Amino acid sequence: MKQFNVTGMSCAACSARVEKAVSKVAGVSSCSVSLLTNSMGIEGNASDEAIIEAVVNAGYGASLKTKVKSDSSSGTSSVSGGQKGQSSNAEDALRDRESPILIKRLLSSIIFLIPLMYVSMGHMMWNWPLPSFFDGNHVAMGLVQLLLSAIVMIINQKFFVSGFKSLLHRAPNMDTLVALGSASAFIYSTWAIFAMTGAVVAGNEEAVMSYMHEFYFETAAMILTLITVGKTLEAKSKGRTTDALKGLMKLAPKTAVIVENGEEKTVPIESVKKGDVFLVRPGENIPVDGIVLEGSSAVNESALTGESIPVDKAAGDKVSAATTNTSGFLKCQAVRVGEDTTLSQIIQMVSDAAATKAPIAKIADKVSGIFVPLVISIALLTFIVWSLLGADVGTSLTRAVAVLVISCPCALGLATPVAIMVGNGMGARNGILFKTSASLEAAGKINIVALDKTGTITEGSPRVTDIFPAEGVSEEELLTLSYALEKKSEHPLAKAIVQKAEEKNLKAKDVSDFEALSGKGLKARLDGKILVGGKLDFIKEMQKEIPTFAGMTMEEKATSLAESGKTPLFFACDGKILGIIAVADTIKEDSPRAVKELQEMGIRVVMLTGDNEKTAQAIGKQAGVDEVIAGVLPDGKESVIRDLQENGSVAMVGDGINDAPALTRADIGIAIGAGTDVAIDAADIVLMKSRLSDVPAAIRLSRATLKNIHENLFWAFFYNVIGIPLAAGVFTAALGWKLNPMFGAAAMSLSSFCVVTNALRLNFFKMHKNKINHKESKMEKTIEIKGMMCQHCEMHVKKALEALEGVESASASHEQGKATVTLKKGASLDETAVKNAVTEAGYEFVKMN
Repeated sequence: MKQFNVTGMSCAACSARVEKAVSKVAGVSSCSVSLLTNSMGIEGNASDEAIIEAVVNAGYGASLKTKVKSDSSSGTSSVSGGQKGQSSNAEDALRDRESPILIKRLLSSIIFLIPLMYVSMGHMMWNWPLPSFFDGNHVAMGLVQLLLSAIVMIINQKFFVSGFKSLLHRAPNMDTLVALGSASAFIYSTWAIFAMTGAVVAGNEEAVMSYMHEFYFETAAMILTLITVGKTLEAKSKGRTTDALKGLMKLAPKTAVIVENGEEKTVPIESVKKGDVFLVRPGENIPVDGIVLEGSSAVNESALTGESIPVDKAAGDKVSAATTNTSGFLKCQAVRVGEDTTLSQIIQMVSDAAATKAPIAKIADKVSGIFVPLVISIALLTFIVWSLLGADVGTSLTRAVAVLVISCPCALGLATPVAIMVGNGMGARNGILFKTSASLEAAGKINIVALDKTGTITEGSPRVTDIFPAEGVSEEELLTLSYALEKKSEHPLAKAIVQKAEEKNLKAKDVSDFEALSGKGLKARLDGKILVGGKLDFIKEMQKEIPTFAGMTMEEKATSLAESGKTPLFFACDGKILGIIAVADTIKEDSPRAVKELQEMGIRVVMLTGDNEKTAQAIGKQAGVDEVIAGVLPDGKESVIRDLQENGSVAMVGDGINDAPALTRADIGIAIGAGTDVAIDAADIVLMKSRLSDVPAAIRLSRATLKNIHENLFWAFFYNVIGIPLAAGVFTAALGWKLNPMFGAAAMSLSSFCVVTNALRLNFFKMHKNKINHKESKMEKTIEIKGMMCQHCEMHVKKALEALEGVESASASHEQGKATVTLKKGASLDETAVKNAVTEAGYEFVKMN
């Protein structure tokens, strides 16, 4: 997406005008104009010059936004447009330049408005004293009011320049309404002064006094001042809606310490090239994305992920720009610089989202396109109707002016973008990135979530869960021999066994004639003996004696483990079975909680996996999903998503790589496990923390944002539907209600401010239902046992259960006939293993809940 800065817009009618004009340019496939950020996003191949020309011809100004470009071949970074960097340029674009100007205008207006109000209302209504020169000199009082109001109008000339300019371009905007209202009151009052001079010459004192009541100079000036008050409040509030984006930009480091020819040099951040070696001392921010070469430390990554707990880093680990080195000294090599850094990509993503429009915004856009001409027509009709009803010119004009100044297209135009910007910022602060406004809106309408298993529900890295040595073989012997065999393999399951052996500080023996048999297992020679490991069928082909495990055949044991979501690996040496090692990809700590939250939100949860049915069902049961679809290959997930879409709006949650077709097919694609790679084209939403619990949080935030938009649109429409008839005097005959134009201007001023303030309430929204309590997240199992008679029995059972793999603690009660087992984080418990442990302890196993 190409982005432009747009100047001169004052309301939704302006943004609609620009959007309409640019959309007609050849080569523009889509155009989205944001009144909130004064920006425009363009898709297509139209030239920059043609786009800017279209904006200028529409009566506004435009310039291309610039950003840092990174040369991937040389590793250098340059700046287009002469700017110092993407973040500094973008931050400059979001700087609040409007508020200081408006405050200056407001203060100047008030200085001249006070004496004007003193003369026009203080003296006329409450007989406040004036200098003796004005005694009986009504023309002089009128001239003073004319001069003071003229000064206020000159101070606020922007309303007139913009308003009448847009009128000439046949695209009237909010400034047009204000300018027409103020100018009408001023011109009519000026005519009254000239008419008064004629009455003075004619000596008609009664006429002179009547013309004194036809002065509306204070209305002309007060309208401008009150609108400026509203614009100032609006500008201040709008500035707060981009605080999250500006906060991200401020995180960007300005300098870096690099090592060049053995010497340390502090250089500007834009000078850092890919491949440069840089140093980061404790307390310093990491300048660019890189890889740690030397040293170790804890790095606070909360700026990017929102996670407050520092992450340990050592040689080989990745580090990201704008994160903070909290303790040790790090020597790193630059991998991503300029706009390629994680921080820059996040800023670009949030900025792009702000430049796009949510589908719901089209409602306001359609209304805004005809709103101002309609209001002008209503004001003209109001003047004519009141005149026909016999009202004097002053009364008719007052009603017409009130209609002009109370109507507010700004509230309509801001209703959607301010809520989208705040919601987007909230997501970014919490590690949830919405690529477009449409994705932020659509996420809240999801009613089916499809979850990839590996890396989404599960950790994505298998680990050893159970070790079952054969009779006459110790657990250590089985693990040592399997370690020797698996150390030569690159298979993920092999790495799990290697990791387990290394945790127990075992030493791997050297094997020879190593051979990996595709789809079967491994084979090697150890001390002259043939050592094999792999699937049950492969082991059975090579072994003559098939042992049993706790009364179960190998086939039964394999089936039992598979039903628990584990993969059994069998090992043998020279024809003798050594035992079984079970390996499983354990589910993430927060997966069951996330699934439950989705279900409580009325969302159906489906798990997709290429695993076999038994393993998939076991994982699905642990996670608590509604449905499991197993045996699905990556290219088959897309067709499954298509089938699910027949029943509702579907979100696909995956790792963003092998799930790309499904992510693209789904109504919303959510990339989890993205880490530092946030530029996954297939996804609409990127979860930086790689947590499944952020999926319900994203949907919850979307729903809150959508609700906020509906509230804003309701009040914007409600305000105009009630305010315009009131200003026109529709309720005068029935209820006696009248609206002074000055009160109308005040109401108009506050309407946009109220809409923006309502959107800012999203900053207090709690995205996560509950914080994860690590103690509560540990799973507990209850086991019913017969035969326990006393406390000694309880101790025997407790000891037997705590000896099981994955058990953190156990307790037993002979009175209740039950035992409670607390599992370690991410661990699971095999029912067969529990049954065997209880039986071997001399008691009867009943069931496990």
